[in-house]
Amino acid sequence: MIETFSPQSSTTLTRCWQRLADGLVPQTQTKKDAYISPEGIVRFISEIICARPASYQSEALSEFVEHHRLALRSLHGAGKTAMAAWVVLWGIAVFDDVKVVTTASAWRQLTFYLWPEIRKWANQTNWAQLGLTVRRNHELLDLSIKLPGREAFAVASDNPALIEGAHASNLIYVLDEAKAIPADTWDAVEGAFSTGNCYVFALSTPGAASGRFYSIHSRQRGYEDWHIRHISLEDAISAGRVRSEWAEQRKSQWGENSPLYQNRVEGNFADSSEDSLIPLSWTEQAVERWHVCGGIGAGDQAYGVDPARFGDDKTTIAHVVGHVCQFIKAHTKEDTMQTAGRVAALADPTIPVAIDTIGVGAGVYDRLREMGYRVIGVNVAEATQRTDSSGEIHFDNLRAALWWLLREMLDPTNPDAIAIPPDAENELIGDLTAPTYTYTSRGRIRVESKDDIRKRLGRSTDYADALALAFYALSRPAMGNVTVLRQGK
Repeated sequence: MIETFSPQSSTTLTRCWQRLADGLVPQTQTKKDAYISPEGIVRFISEIICARPASYQSEALSEFVEHHRLALRSLHGAGKTAMAAWVVLWGIAVFDDVKVVTTASAWRQLTFYLWPEIRKWANQTNWAQLGLTVRRNHELLDLSIKLPGREAFAVASDNPALIEGAHASNLIYVLDEAKAIPADTWDAVEGAFSTGNCYVFALSTPGAASGRFYSIHSRQRGYEDWHIRHISLEDAISAGRVRSEWAEQRKSQWGENSPLYQNRVEGNFADSSEDSLIPLSWTEQAVERWHVCGGIGAGDQAYGVDPARFGDDKTTIAHVVGHVCQFIKAHTKEDTMQTAGRVAALADPTIPVAIDTIGVGAGVYDRLREMGYRVIGVNVAEATQRTDSSGEIHFDNLRAALWWLLREMLDPTNPDAIAIPPDAENELIGDLTAPTYTYTSRGRIRVESKDDIRKRLGRSTDYADALALAFYALSRPAMGNVTVLRQGK
C-alpha cells in the first residue's frame, strides 16, 4: 500500500498558499514547494513518479528529508537503488537551483545500475504536473538530467575535486554502494554542508567493519549528525520484497554466521573471522576486477577440473587465462566419460588441465591422458614441499598449499591480483570464503578439509576447488608466468 500524508503545517507552506491566493505565484511552483518536506517527498513519489514504495522506504525517505543526512544499509533486493533514483528525481523536480551529484564505489554501479534505474522512473514521471519537460535524449541523457538551473549527473568517487566543484543553492549527494567510497570523497561531500542547503543519501549493503560508512553506522565520535537506518530481512519479507524461502536457501548455502550471509541477507556489517582463510572483501574486489577487464585475460591458459559423479556435489571446470578466471562451468550427475568429453570440447590438447584424481577424478584423468591431453593429476591429500611466496610458510598437504595460492592471488595488495567471474547465486564467493585454517604442531598451515566443510555447511567447495586447480596448473615451474607459489627446496 502507498502511505499518504497531509502537507506539513508550517509557516513556509502557509505563506506559499497565501501568495497563491494573492495570485503572486504559479500553482506549479506552490505544488513543488509542498513536496519539500518529510511527508512531501513520499507524496511526490506516489503522485508524480507514480511509484508504490514499501512502508520502510517511505519512512527512510522522510527521515532523509528531515535530517538531511541519511546512511542506509540493507540486504540485497530491498529496493535501495529505486530509493536512490527517487531522490534524484525529487531533487531535480522540487528545487529551482539545484545540483544532484551521484557517485558510487565503482563506475559500473552508476552506469549499469543507478542511472538505468533513474531513467526508468524518469520515463514514467508526470513532469507536466510541475510545469517541467524531461524528454529522453534531450533533457534526460544516459548519465545526466539537465534543466534550466537544475542538473543531476554522475561523477567518479576517486576524484574528490569533482565533488567539491558542485555549486548551487541546493546540493544533493547520492552515494551508492557507499561502503567502499574513499574517505577523501566523504570529506569533499562534508564540505558542502558549510554553504547552502545540502542533503546526502548514502546507501549500501554493508561490508567489513571498517571505513566511513561503518563509522557512521557504529555511531563513532564526530558522526552524531548522521541519521542511520537499517532495512532488515524481516522488513523486506513483511513488505513482500524478499521471499523467506530465498533467505533460508542462502542460510543453507553460505551458513548463518558467514560474512556473506550476514552482509547480503541480514544487512549487517561482518567480514571474515580471524581463522577464515579468504576475506569476503577480497573476493568482492576480485569480481570488480573481472568487470573492469571485461572477463578477458591475457597470457598462458589452464583448466582446473574437480569431478563428481553422484550426490549433491558438482563437477566443476574452471578456465583461467593469465590472472583472470574467464568462467567456471558446473554440471551434476555425470559419469567420468561425460566429464572427459566436456573437458575435451573446451580445452585444446596443448593447454594444461589439472584434475583432482581422488575418487572418480582418476577415471577422467586416465581418459584425457589416453586422448593425448596435457593432464596433471593432483592428489590434494599428499604431502608437499611447496611454500608461500615468501618461502617461509609450509603446508600440511597439497590442498592447503593450493588454497593458500588462492589467498595470495586474491590479496588486493598483490599487483597481479586475480579476477573472478560473478555468479547469480554467489556460489564461487561462498566457496572461497568458507574454509578456515589452523597451524599444526609442526607450524604448518592446515586448511579445513572438504569433508569437514561439508559437515558444517552441508555442501562442498566445488567451484573454488576447480579454480585452485586451474591456477595450480599455471603456478607449476615450467608453466607460464603465474608464480605466486614456489617449489620448496
